[in-house]
Amino acid sequence: MNYSRYSKAFLAVISFALLIIQVYPLVWVFISSFKAPTDFSSSNPLSLPSKFTFENYLSVWRKGNLGTYFSNSLIVAVTTIVLVILFSAMAAFVIEKMRFKWAQSVLFLFLCGIMIPIQVVLIPLFILYNKTGIINTLTSLILPQVGFALPISIYLFVSFYKYISNEIMEAAVMDGCGIYQVFWRMIFPLSRNTIVTVVVMNLIFIWNEFIFANTFIHDLSSRTIPVGLMDYIGQYGLTDWGATYAAISITTIPTMLVYFIFNKSVISGMTAGATKG
Repeated sequence: MNYSRYSKAFLAVISFALLIIQVYPLVWVFISSFKAPTDFSSSNPLSLPSKFTFENYLSVWRKGNLGTYFSNSLIVAVTTIVLVILFSAMAAFVIEKMRFKWAQSVLFLFLCGIMIPIQVVLIPLFILYNKTGIINTLTSLILPQVGFALPISIYLFVSFYKYISNEIMEAAVMDGCGIYQVFWRMIFPLSRNTIVTVVVMNLIFIWNEFIFANTFIHDLSSRTIPVGLMDYIGQYGLTDWGATYAAISITTIPTMLVYFIFNKSVISGMTAGATKG
C-alpha cells in the first residue's frame, strides 16, 4: 500500500513538473507583453515588468496589420476545416460502409500521404500556382492544407465508422432512405466527437502554419498571422519584443479557447476507434 501511495505521489510530481514546463512559456510571453521597451534592454528577461502597460497591445492594432492577418488566418482556417470535414467524412463512409473491392487499398493510399514531407511539394506547388494565377491568394494556402489534413482525418472517421452498426443503415434503407439520406441524417450527426477532434487537431496546425504562407504569399494584404509576426522585426534585425509578445498573446487565444472548450470531445473522438461505444 505504501508503494502504491509513493508511486502516485511520484506521478503527481512528474505531472506537475510537466505542466509547469508546458505552461510557463505561455505565461512568460503573456507577462512580457506588458513590458515597456526599456525592460527588455535594462533588466533580466525573466523579471516582471517594472510597470504594466497596454501600449504594446494598442501599438499592434494601431500601427500593425494584425487585424488583416487575423481575418486572413480565420478565413483560411474555417474554409480548410469545413472542406476537410466534408471530404474526409464522405471518403471514410465510402471506404468503411460501401464495402467495395479496393476499399482497404484506397485507405492505404490515403494514409501514405502522412509520410510525405511538406518541403517536398513546395517547388512543384509554387510552379503550379504561378502558372494558374493563384499565387498570392488565400486559395494557395487552403488547397495544400486540405490535402495534408485529409489522411489522418479520414483515418479518424474510418475508425469511428467501424463501430456504427450496419443494421441501423439497413433499417433506414428499408424505411425508404437513400444512401445520401443515411449519411447526412444518421451517420454524420453521430460523428460529432470525431468532427470536433478533426476540427481542434487541424485548427492548431492550420492557424500556426508558416511554410506555405511564407512561400506562396508575398502581398501584405494576403498574409496570415505567422508570417505577419515578422513585421515586428525592424532594420538590422532589431525586434520590437513588446509588440511581438502582444501579437503572439492575441493570436494564441482562439486555439486555446477552442481546445479548452472541446477538450472532452477531443478525447472521446480520439478513443472512438479503440473501444465500442
